[in-house]
Amino acid sequence: MADYQVGAQLYTVREFTQTVEGMRDALRKVAEIGYKAVQVSGFGPMDAKEVAAALQEYGLDCVSTHTSWDRFLNDLDAVIEEHKLWGCPHPAIGGLPKEYFSLDGLKRFARELPPIAERLAEEGMTFSYHNHNHELAWYDGKPWLELLYDAIDPRHLKVEIDTYWIQAGGGDPAAWVRRYPGRQPLLHLKDMVVTPEREQRFAKIGEGNLNWPAILEAAKEAGVEWYLVEQDQCYGRDPFESLAISYRNLQGMGLR
Repeated sequence: MADYQVGAQLYTVREFTQTVEGMRDALRKVAEIGYKAVQVSGFGPMDAKEVAAALQEYGLDCVSTHTSWDRFLNDLDAVIEEHKLWGCPHPAIGGLPKEYFSLDGLKRFARELPPIAERLAEEGMTFSYHNHNHELAWYDGKPWLELLYDAIDPRHLKVEIDTYWIQAGGGDPAAWVRRYPGRQPLLHLKDMVVTPEREQRFAKIGEGNLNWPAILEAAKEAGVEWYLVEQDQCYGRDPFESLAISYRNLQGMGLR
């Protein structure tokens, strides 16, 4: 296992990764901060070989992606080849289309996923699901997200908890992380600050209201492999600066 576990979720800098030139510059800046791993997400259309070359040039491991569910359904061969090219072991989806958010939709996903996950497993890859807050809506007495993870074999579906969105949905991030030991190759680290106007906003890690000692202890107990830093909105601040502050704060908490 690598001697580092913290990665940058590149959706944070998506406005800079819409062209090959912008992508290369963004990866350079992320590497200069100190990150050695990334999750590819939010890129504009470009040749996967260009991404692979930039990852190699700047010494970055692509440990995961967020790839659309439609591509897994309809373009799986290309998705697999792309991830093989990047040396990426943990493809994931950032969410599902709205038609899946019902009990029938959950059952549909539970039917569609296994053959896809088995193909990925043949290539040494896992498949993870990343949550937002709406997955904590309740159906039949449980949150949809809990029903999802209960319904699908852990061999086919891994857990990618997003700390901000669990909190925004009324959950306890540490409790959710602790609930799925051995099933979490990925964890999204996002902080939340509450303004005097009662607004919930994204924040740099360690500068918001989330209980990081509890979250990180739960993650250690659960065997989380990669801690991925993301800030969906930076509110006019340079997102690279936000990634740098979060990285330094996590180092202060003992992560590398």
